[in-house]
Amino acid sequence: AGPDHAAPQHLRLDYANRHGLIAGATGTGKTVTLQILAEGFSAAGVPVFLSDIKGDLAGLAAPGRPESRLRDAFRARAETIGLADYAYSAFPVTFWDLFGAQGHPIRTTIAEMGPLLLSRLLDLNEVQEGVLNVAFRLADDEGLPLLDLADLRAMLAFVGERSGALSLSYGTVAPASIGAIQRRLLVLENQGGARLFGEPALDLADLMRVDPDGRGRINILAADALMSAPRLYATFLLWLLSELFEELPEVGDQDKPRLVFFFDEAHLLFDDAPRALVDKVEQVARLIRSKGVGVYFVTQNPDDVSQDVLGQLGNRVQHALRAFTARDRTALKRAAETYRDNPDFDTAQAIREVGVGEAVTSLLEDKGVPGMAQRTLIRPPSSQLGPIDPALRAALIAASPVAGRYDQPINRDSAHEMLARRAAQAARDAEEATRRDQAAAMAEREYRAARRYSAPSRSTTAARRRPPPDSLGAALGDALIKELSGTTGKRLVRGILGGLFKGR
Repeated sequence: AGPDHAAPQHLRLDYANRHGLIAGATGTGKTVTLQILAEGFSAAGVPVFLSDIKGDLAGLAAPGRPESRLRDAFRARAETIGLADYAYSAFPVTFWDLFGAQGHPIRTTIAEMGPLLLSRLLDLNEVQEGVLNVAFRLADDEGLPLLDLADLRAMLAFVGERSGALSLSYGTVAPASIGAIQRRLLVLENQGGARLFGEPALDLADLMRVDPDGRGRINILAADALMSAPRLYATFLLWLLSELFEELPEVGDQDKPRLVFFFDEAHLLFDDAPRALVDKVEQVARLIRSKGVGVYFVTQNPDDVSQDVLGQLGNRVQHALRAFTARDRTALKRAAETYRDNPDFDTAQAIREVGVGEAVTSLLEDKGVPGMAQRTLIRPPSSQLGPIDPALRAALIAASPVAGRYDQPINRDSAHEMLARRAAQAARDAEEATRRDQAAAMAEREYRAARRYSAPSRSTTAARRRPPPDSLGAALGDALIKELSGTTGKRLVRGILGGLFKGR
């Protein structure tokens, strides 16, 4: 509710898929706002996915503590805003962790990540990104599954060994670019990124569970350790968003979202991002609401979010912004200009003056019209404020509905194993050809020395003159036949951000 008992401000469920923004300086209450929004969505039967940067949001899994030092403040706030039914409560939570330490492991495959996002993750230049696209295209054409980093390394080596032969179909591949990508893969592996890739891959249905009591499950990604590799964090969340976009069917406007996705530290998505990637993010943000997914960006300053994406965010909660420098004042003015003016107060001044636990809000009203800016007191959370005990986390992980599904990695037959078999078979064939050549050469010498009375077989010497299957001529011939026979029309289809399209 607003101060002086103004009309309560509600985020309407039927407009919650129009996306939103939670912004404000450090310490102004963004995390608590995120927490109470997650509580509200869960209570309404809407599953939530959010990242826990500092470990504080794990408290959603436990009820608030009556002995908390904030107890009296919470009670007073509840009375001030007229929250008569305020009570402590825990919410259904599923913990996830890319590294598998503080939650269930999350994995995807290299093929599902796609060349565009992987190039962003590895910070490749345009030429190197082109080489990576060649590797993905060749893997699709040859039926070589790319599941983990070992598969991608093997595929890049395969492309490098045959770069000359492949140039006819795929363009020039520079060995220097192959080497640069391989080095970036080693850096990613040293940062722990290899754990992200492999199987069993995440089933998105496990993020959209509703408990038997009708509450949506809150999926919390442990991101405190992940923040040491911010590009991995941002790329993973963008991949997850793109997977939701590709897999979910169109549902149009509904009474409530199918899933709400919170993107904390949103500036990491846009920092140094190439224009092509920002365009894709804008496209996903614009279209994913028709899939029933609401996306909420959480950041310190609205300027951290691309202007094109910012224009897609209908629901806004703006905590205090500091205006100590000229740049800060300019950012504050721009933030205020995105709100519908309220004649009762100056929006820019209100954004500068709101206290902790208070915000300037603008929430969508009838027909999706943005509401006027309102100074709003944020309700206190019902769940615990702050981290939970490790023993409770371990118990919740063990009792999770997905317990045991993702714990053990699976290493099935894929590009690395297939190419290894090809290399082994080629080595055996070469050894056999060498043995035959040596035998033929010995027979030739014996014949010329009159130690044998029959000339060596013509077929043996002719076989020596034929190009081996892996030679340049054979590779070019195979590539030409493949193009002419139309097998390239059977390539796997990739979606908006380069991952495998798995529409239903």
